[in-house]
Amino acid sequence: MATPVKHGVKHVKPILSLTPGESRNRVLALYKTWYRQIPIIVELYDLPKTEQECKRKLKELFRQNKNVRDLRTIDMLLIKGQMELQETVNQWKPCGTLLNYWNDTVLPKPKDFMSKFLSGHD
Repeated sequence: MATPVKHGVKHVKPILSLTPGESRNRVLALYKTWYRQIPIIVELYDLPKTEQECKRKLKELFRQNKNVRDLRTIDMLLIKGQMELQETVNQWKPCGTLLNYWNDTVLPKPKDFMSKFLSGHD
Protein backbone atom coordinates (compact mmCIF):
# COMPACT_ATOMS: atom_id res chain seq x y z
CA MET A 1 0.00 0.00 0.00
CA ALA A 2 1.34 3.41 -0.90
CA THR A 3 1.85 6.05 1.75
CA PRO A 4 0.18 9.39 1.21
CA VAL A 5 2.44 12.25 0.19
CA LYS A 6 2.58 15.08 2.66
CA HIS A 7 2.58 18.52 1.12
CA GLY A 8 3.87 21.42 3.10
CA VAL A 9 6.28 24.22 3.36
CA LYS A 10 9.89 23.31 3.73
CA HIS A 11 11.41 25.13 6.67
CA VAL A 12 15.00 26.20 6.24
CA LYS A 13 17.41 27.18 8.94
CA PRO A 14 18.17 30.92 9.05
CA ILE A 15 21.75 32.03 8.47
CA LEU A 16 21.99 35.16 10.65
CA SER A 17 18.65 36.92 10.95
CA LEU A 18 15.43 35.48 12.33
CA THR A 19 13.15 38.39 11.42
CA PRO A 20 13.03 41.04 8.69
CA GLY A 21 13.58 43.73 11.33
CA GLU A 22 16.75 42.06 12.51
CA SER A 23 18.10 41.77 8.96
CA ARG A 24 17.24 45.44 8.34
CA ASN A 25 19.25 46.42 11.41
CA ARG A 26 22.19 44.36 10.19
CA VAL A 27 22.05 45.99 6.75
CA LEU A 28 21.99 49.46 8.29
CA ALA A 29 24.90 48.58 10.57
CA LEU A 30 26.94 47.34 7.60
CA TYR A 31 26.10 50.49 5.62
CA LYS A 32 27.17 52.72 8.52
CA THR A 33 30.40 50.77 8.95
CA TRP A 34 31.25 51.14 5.25
CA TYR A 35 30.29 54.83 5.41
CA ARG A 36 32.63 55.45 8.34
CA GLN A 37 35.50 53.61 6.65
CA ILE A 38 35.33 55.56 3.37
CA PRO A 39 37.73 58.36 4.45
CA ILE A 40 40.25 55.76 5.63
CA ILE A 41 39.89 53.72 2.44
CA VAL A 42 40.37 56.78 0.21
CA GLU A 43 43.52 57.68 2.12
CA LEU A 44 44.95 54.14 2.29
CA TYR A 45 44.45 53.39 -1.39
CA ASP A 46 45.11 56.95 -2.61
CA LEU A 47 42.02 56.70 -4.81
CA PRO A 48 41.50 59.26 -7.59
CA LYS A 49 37.93 59.66 -6.29
CA THR A 50 36.63 62.03 -3.66
CA GLU A 51 34.92 60.90 -0.49
CA GLN A 52 31.61 62.21 -1.82
CA GLU A 53 31.92 60.10 -4.99
CA CYS A 54 32.70 57.04 -2.89
CA LYS A 55 29.72 57.68 -0.62
CA ARG A 56 27.44 58.05 -3.65
CA LYS A 57 28.75 54.78 -5.08
CA LEU A 58 28.21 53.04 -1.72
CA LYS A 59 24.61 54.25 -1.66
CA GLU A 60 24.11 53.08 -5.25
CA LEU A 61 25.52 49.63 -4.51
CA PHE A 62 23.28 49.17 -1.48
CA ARG A 63 20.22 50.36 -3.42
CA GLN A 64 20.80 47.74 -6.11
CA ASN A 65 19.56 45.14 -3.64
CA LYS A 66 16.75 47.13 -2.05
CA ASN A 67 14.03 44.83 -3.39
CA VAL A 68 15.50 41.62 -1.95
CA ARG A 69 13.02 40.18 0.57
CA ASP A 70 14.33 36.66 1.26
CA LEU A 71 16.07 36.59 4.66
CA ARG A 72 18.65 34.00 3.61
CA THR A 73 19.58 36.02 0.52
CA ILE A 74 19.89 39.19 2.59
CA ASP A 75 22.10 37.35 5.08
CA MET A 76 24.35 36.05 2.29
CA LEU A 77 24.68 39.57 0.88
CA LEU A 78 25.53 40.81 4.37
CA ILE A 79 28.25 38.20 4.77
CA LYS A 80 29.71 39.10 1.37
CA GLY A 81 29.59 42.81 2.26
CA GLN A 82 31.40 42.19 5.54
CA MET A 83 34.06 40.16 3.75
CA GLU A 84 34.52 42.92 1.15
CA LEU A 85 34.90 45.47 3.93
CA GLN A 86 37.48 43.38 5.77
CA GLU A 87 39.47 42.77 2.58
CA THR A 88 39.36 46.45 1.70
CA VAL A 89 40.33 47.79 5.12
CA ASN A 90 43.15 45.25 5.50
CA GLN A 91 44.43 46.26 2.04
CA TRP A 92 44.16 42.76 0.66
CA LYS A 93 42.85 44.21 -2.61
CA PRO A 94 44.76 46.19 -5.22
CA CYS A 95 43.58 49.72 -5.99
CA GLY A 96 42.37 48.69 -9.44
CA THR A 97 39.86 46.30 -7.92
CA LEU A 98 38.23 49.16 -6.03
CA LEU A 99 38.14 51.30 -9.16
CA ASN A 100 36.20 48.55 -10.97
CA TYR A 101 33.13 49.64 -8.99
CA TRP A 102 32.98 52.75 -11.17
CA ASN A 103 33.04 50.83 -14.47
CA ASP A 104 29.77 50.51 -16.33
CA THR A 105 29.02 46.82 -16.45
CA VAL A 106 25.85 47.08 -18.53
CA LEU A 107 26.22 48.47 -22.01
CA PRO A 108 23.36 50.77 -22.99
CA LYS A 109 21.13 49.46 -25.75
CA PRO A 110 21.46 51.22 -29.10
CA LYS A 111 18.68 53.71 -29.75
CA ASP A 112 18.99 54.86 -33.35
CA PHE A 113 18.85 52.77 -36.53
CA MET A 114 22.53 52.98 -37.42
CA SER A 115 23.71 51.96 -33.93
CA LYS A 116 21.30 49.02 -33.92
CA PHE A 117 22.48 47.99 -37.38
CA LEU A 118 26.16 48.15 -36.48
CA SER A 119 25.72 46.26 -33.23
CA GLY A 120 23.61 43.55 -34.91
CA HIS A 121 20.38 44.24 -33.03
CA ASP A 122 16.96 44.39 -34.68
